[in-house]
Amino acid sequence: MEKDAVSQAIEHRLANFRNKTRVQAGSLITSVFGDAILPRGGRVWLGSLIRLLQPLELSERLVRTAVFRLVKDEWLEAQALGRRTDYMLTPSGRRRFEEAAKQIYAAEIPAWDRRWRLLMVVGAQEPRWREPLRRALFWQGFGETGSGCFVHPSADLGTAMDALASEGLQELLPKLLPLVAVSSQSMQSATDLDLVRNAWNLEELGASYAAFLDRYAPILEALLAVGASEVQEESAFLVRTLLIHDVRKLLLRDPQLPEGLLPPAWPGSKARQLCKEIYRRLLAASERHLDAHVRLSNGDPPRATAVLASRFESANLLEAALSLPRPPDLPADA
Repeated sequence: MEKDAVSQAIEHRLANFRNKTRVQAGSLITSVFGDAILPRGGRVWLGSLIRLLQPLELSERLVRTAVFRLVKDEWLEAQALGRRTDYMLTPSGRRRFEEAAKQIYAAEIPAWDRRWRLLMVVGAQEPRWREPLRRALFWQGFGETGSGCFVHPSADLGTAMDALASEGLQELLPKLLPLVAVSSQSMQSATDLDLVRNAWNLEELGASYAAFLDRYAPILEALLAVGASEVQEESAFLVRTLLIHDVRKLLLRDPQLPEGLLPPAWPGSKARQLCKEIYRRLLAASERHLDAHVRLSNGDPPRATAVLASRFESANLLEAALSLPRPPDLPADA
């Protein structure tokens, strides 16, 4: 395979993203904060964020609008320093991403304890709340069994309730009864399988995972054949960003069912492994790009912390990245 195969595979993914007619900038920025900014203190100058996303053809106006909306939705908060402003995850925003990070960067899927987590709507539910509640729980991986009952195999019910409050559904919380139900002894029980079929559309989720594999498999194939040293630092950061953004959207919908309750040859398992292998190979180059371009309002570069070492067991790669000479600091007015 030629040396430019990696560049071609990466550029194909970046071009497909740039050609999208509609980009959910707020969701992408949330992914950037969680993946790249949180390990550096969770704070960044807005001008620096705009520059990071410019190669993806997100305009300054689009980024500013999306950031202001994230502030309004209490994902981010602002702190002015003179004429400049830093943005950081709010405590609730940080908590939500740290919870998601347990799934995104896990080296292995935790074993199931054979307990179902239930959220049951007690009493009559106002029609205006049905769809917001269903949608909010859907994005936490809950399935709906009918009759106002939502189910998940491993969710932390306290965290789920906090997330609903963050989504503006505090009024509903007194009507939700969290329960834990012990499953039957057999992982393959008909009761459990029927519950899964009724609660989740695994065919649709599986198709989304298959599309993810088609999108990123050529990149890993090229990296394995040529090596990550051929990847430009900016390209490494951009693909790492899109990779985590795409897998985050999938895992938010994924109930993380145990293997015995999944269809044969479930593509979600391959997708998780693919993400891990690409991320580990791009980490060092992408971190050098962030060292060179991420700044706070005062011009200081926030340094990466050991948080990265635990992601996909990437300690050795992170150590290699941090041992390289640091780029010179940008002037404060850059």
